Amino acid sequence: MLSRLSRPRVLALCALPILALFAVAVFAPLPFVLAQPGSTADVLGRDQGRQVITITGAPVRKTTGELRMTTILATAPGADIAMGDVVESWFRGDRAVLPHDSVYPAGKSDAEIEKRNLGQMKQSQDAAVLAALGHLGKSEDGIDVRLHLADIGGPSAGLMFSLGIVDKLVGDGAGGDLTGGRVIAGTGTIAPDGTVGTVGGVALKTQAAARDGATVFLVPKPECDDARAELPEDLRLIPVTTLEDAVSSLRALEKGGKVPSC
Repeated sequence: MLSRLSRPRVLALCALPILALFAVAVFAPLPFVLAQPGSTADVLGRDQGRQVITITGAPVRKTTGELRMTTILATAPGADIAMGDVVESWFRGDRAVLPHDSVYPAGKSDAEIEKRNLGQMKQSQDAAVLAALGHLGKSEDGIDVRLHLADIGGPSAGLMFSLGIVDKLVGDGAGGDLTGGRVIAGTGTIAPDGTVGTVGGVALKTQAAARDGATVFLVPKPECDDARAELPEDLRLIPVTTLEDAVSSLRALEKGGKVPSC
């Protein structure tokens, strides 16, 4: 014998699968990474008690001002990201939701990814030395440059490393500092020929820069729009495509000349 169900009871029973699917969507891990402004480091200064840039074989200038490389802080490769985390981050200017595979290579363990990031940092440092010495017309045969920056991986500090080397060796070329005494921040990969490449996460890096006292931010030119998206007040953007661009712009900034802007 079958009993007849009331309309409210029928609707309630039909809603159960929908609610179950919604619960799965809310609590199931999603293929995203959450990122926020990370740390910055002055490449002209010290890190964990050691100079970030050590140069032997050539006179080294005493510098003023700062050249700060910037980072983003992202959730770990294997972190479970729920729908609630994603929704909250969408509505915050100091957070970003990124596709997992745009940040971390697919199918790699946390240890493999860390090894890859550290390898990219080493390659970036080697390229930064070549770019800086090439810009100055100097040879590795007579000058030894060592770079030290612990616990940071990836290639995005290349531009700032190169600028730091240039500042320590010749400054602005006229007896002054490349920084002009300012706190300059920036990001960008560097190739041995001085070409600056894009990095991603610049809207978060500008916030990290402003938080740590920067008034100028060097950004790869193709990422100007991204950098403007959440630009902190009083932080000046300078687009660059090469190391030569960056050096020329900083010299012009110091002398009150015309400086490109995003």
